[in-house]
Amino acid sequence: MSQTPLTAIIADDEPLLRFHLDKALADVWPELEIKGLAENGEQALELIEAHQPTIAFLDIRMPKCDGMQAAKRLMENNSATTVVFVTAYDEYAVQAFENNAADYLLKPLSETRLEQCVTRLKQKFSVDATAQAPDMQALFQQMQQLAEQKIPNYLSWIRASKGEDIHLISVSEVLYFKAEDKYVSLFQQEQNKTVEYVLRTSLKELLTQLDPDQFWQIHRSTIVNVSAIERVKKEFTGKMVVIVGGEKLPVSRAMQAKFNTCW
Repeated sequence: MSQTPLTAIIADDEPLLRFHLDKALADVWPELEIKGLAENGEQALELIEAHQPTIAFLDIRMPKCDGMQAAKRLMENNSATTVVFVTAYDEYAVQAFENNAADYLLKPLSETRLEQCVTRLKQKFSVDATAQAPDMQALFQQMQQLAEQKIPNYLSWIRASKGEDIHLISVSEVLYFKAEDKYVSLFQQEQNKTVEYVLRTSLKELLTQLDPDQFWQIHRSTIVNVSAIERVKKEFTGKMVVIVGGEKLPVSRAMQAKFNTCW
């Protein structure tokens, strides 16, 4: 490894994610010195100018200059800081990062993926590193093309609380959402049992942020992950229910026809 200490800054508008990445990096890369945390692109650029860090972990979506804009400014100024993007983009957009970025991290953060990223960065900054610099200009062009195509950016992770703790949960691991009085519950399978979390959003608002091919509103109070449905059955009363995580969830009459054509 190079004798020069490696340093970094972290920029994300979500305090929980800033804290989580900071802590995770301390665990997997204790030698890396974090020079500062920023909540938007402007603050990130100020920190980079002040500390000239080796690496900048930049969230793509931030107010007051997002991660892509900040990276472009760094490129235009011939900055030596290496950018690692933190993103919730889907698999199509991620192809652009794979081809042209130094590296990227997907939300919610995976410890395994972070360890891979750290390994790549260590190799990049080793004395005998010969890796070619990432083609940032090509990355900006590809991301612009994706933006023009208006590919829906559905939620890939969601914040939910349990007691006083806040958790980041991948939407692919959600069994179903259920409206209860003035709040929405999220149900997830964990170690052969269903665990309930609480969301600070309405079911109506949540539905607009979920992929309609993956999540169906089967009742006015219930949204279900289609891939989590174990079976669909009609009870002796004629009502249709879906079985998810061992729970029977009623299907409204309006949605029954959709199940009849799919199951």
